[in-house]
Amino acid sequence: MSRIPSPMSRRKGDDIASRPWRGRVRDYDLFKELTIGVVVVGLLVLGLSAIFSSPDDPGVTLKSWAAAAPSDFVATATAELGGTSGTAGYGPPYNSTPDASQHLGFFNPQELSGVRLPVDTANDFVINPLKTLPTPPAALATWSAATADQQTKWTADYTTALSAAPNGDPARVANGNYGPVPALTSALLGMANSGNLDGVLQNSGQPYNLDYTPTILFLGDGNYFPDLATTAHLTGDQWGVMNETGNTPGQSWLWLFSLLYQIEPYKSSPNADILVVATMLVLSLLLTLLPFIPGLRSIPRKIPVHRLIWKDYYGKR
Repeated sequence: MSRIPSPMSRRKGDDIASRPWRGRVRDYDLFKELTIGVVVVGLLVLGLSAIFSSPDDPGVTLKSWAAAAPSDFVATATAELGGTSGTAGYGPPYNSTPDASQHLGFFNPQELSGVRLPVDTANDFVINPLKTLPTPPAALATWSAATADQQTKWTADYTTALSAAPNGDPARVANGNYGPVPALTSALLGMANSGNLDGVLQNSGQPYNLDYTPTILFLGDGNYFPDLATTAHLTGDQWGVMNETGNTPGQSWLWLFSLLYQIEPYKSSPNADILVVATMLVLSLLLTLLPFIPGLRSIPRKIPVHRLIWKDYYGKR
């Protein structure tokens, strides 16, 4: 009587890994492979990177901003004083502006994090830096003595006057009651032009400080920095998340992440960032659990692309 093979033995016999290799065989020289991999490929990488490397653009600083676009710097400093800048209304983790954070339904991780890095734009970006000058401007006392409503009116009026002036030039602003705002923003512009403002905003009382948050927030509130990003093709609608400056390709593995920002409903949603992140998390989870999901794990059998790749092996079966 013949014995019927058990399911376990049948599975073992059908296991591709247990079958003998019947394809072509050739000698393998490990030393030669190591030499090619380290020396030859290393030289190619160094040579090609020297020719096709990413552009090494100089960093953007408050000093370079003040020199290149003084009118934009003054307008941004005025917005910081008046609490109308992007940072002033950003919400957590910088402030508690209501309904400013992105959310996914009832889930609002930005609100859950709370205000962990409090930023008062008027004091942190303008008033406190000016206090570090050897001779602080007398306008500081006038500003500090005024009520919040008076400060808001001064900055609002000066913002309107700047927008009406030719090219936003502070020197060509119409006469008006702007209080100490012109003197404060002019003093801050001079501080930035000298390079002192960069150092003051970065100073946290530590000898080595790598926290550039204040400088980046201040830069981002103006138009100069975003305009540089647009010129360098780095904005969201220009696939900037996967590009280097100019037309140089960057992180190509971020193509899917960047693609989502180009299509609806992500493109026009006020919650685009959290929607994109949530979508990428779901796709990553599906990829991780692929071997355990019925239907999806059968795709290689139904679409046998691997048989074309290893046709020498599968063609002889």
